[in-house]
Amino acid sequence: MMRIAPVICLWLFLCCGVAFAAGQASESGPSAQTPAYTADGQLVFPANYREWIYLSSGIDMSYFQQGMAHHSMFDTVFVNPDAYRSFLQTGTWPDKTMLVLEVRGAGSNASINKSGHFQTTELMGREVHVKDESRFPGKWAFFGFDDKPTAKMVPKEAACYSCHEQHGAVDTTFVQFYPTLIDIAKQKSTLSAAYLKESSNSEATSGKK
Repeated sequence: MMRIAPVICLWLFLCCGVAFAAGQASESGPSAQTPAYTADGQLVFPANYREWIYLSSGIDMSYFQQGMAHHSMFDTVFVNPDAYRSFLQTGTWPDKTMLVLEVRGAGSNASINKSGHFQTTELMGREVHVKDESRFPGKWAFFGFDDKPTAKMVPKEAACYSCHEQHGAVDTTFVQFYPTLIDIAKQKSTLSAAYLKESSNSEATSGKK
C-alpha cells in the first residue's frame, strides 16, 4: 500500500491521461489529453502522465518555516503536452489543462551514490490540478490520489485553493517554480498582480539585508 503525504498543492500545483468512459479504459486518441470523469464525478487518474512534459522537481519544499520533518522527498510536476504547447504561445494555461504532482521518497547511500539524494521507488502521493471551466467554480480543481484509479475533488474550502489564488504566478498555478516557463510568462505579461506584488516586496526586503 502506498504511503500518502498530505495534499501539497503545488501546482502545479499540479496533466492528462488515458481517457476513460464511466471508469473504463478506452483506446488512446484525442481525448487522451483531456480530463475524464466517472459517472459520480470522480476524476480518472491519468495513467500515462510520465510520458507528458516534465516541468520541474523540488526536494523538501514546504510553505512553512519548519519544513518537512523526519524524511526527505521529491515533488515532480508534469503537464499534458497540448497545454504545454499552448502555454508556450500564450503564457497561460488553456481549458482542460492537467498538472500532475508526483511525490517520491528521497534516498541516499545506495549503489555508487555517496552523497546527495535521488528519487526512490517509494511513491508517497499523487495530486492532479485540473482546469475545466465549465465544470468547476473558479475553473480549477484539485484531486488527491492514493493507490486508487479515481478520486473525489478536494473540497473548495481546502487551503490549497486560496493559497494558489493568492500566490500563483500564472492563472493560480505556481509557474514561479517552473524554470522553463516563468520567463515566457514574463515575456507574455501574464504574471498575476498578486505575484508581482509579492515578488517586489520580497526583493525590497532582501535589498535591506
